[in-house]
Amino acid sequence: MSHFVEALQQEAAEAIAQMREAALRARHAHARAELMRHMLTTARKVKDRPKAEAVETVVSEWMDAWNLGRADWPHIAREMEAFTEAFHDYANDPSDEHDERLREACAALDAVLEQEGSSISDQMAFRSQCAHGWWELVKPVPADLPGRKPRPSVPAVEAGQPFWDAGCADFCR
Repeated sequence: MSHFVEALQQEAAEAIAQMREAALRARHAHARAELMRHMLTTARKVKDRPKAEAVETVVSEWMDAWNLGRADWPHIAREMEAFTEAFHDYANDPSDEHDERLREACAALDAVLEQEGSSISDQMAFRSQCAHGWWELVKPVPADLPGRKPRPSVPAVEAGQPFWDAGCADFCR
């Protein structure tokens, strides 16, 4: 039988592990959901424009928001164009067919981002001007992120580590 202090330490370690997993899942899901909400809102704003013009407007806006130059990241830009076209079609006709195309384009964009060691949720959390501050508390922006730019809307995490890794020495002085 473990002693009281050991049992409490084990219970705490298990709870923290569950919290980490839940926080990372929540960050991933919320960042993806925020991009989809922003994309649909933006697509609806330009849905009455000619498709090529509308797609160009949205792609330019998001590539800029993610601090990714189209010339530097042409493979991501191509998938972002297909993704944006799918949103344009869905904004004009929210049918099951367009929803399926949107899902496929989302998966393709995530696949090309994964080749770069990223994901839609990381792009939103690490690069977007629309990031929510709590995302960075769960998974801080890597200091060596290529093209990293300051985002005044997101408070910096001083230690560069998730909040659960800040030990007692950081707070118990």
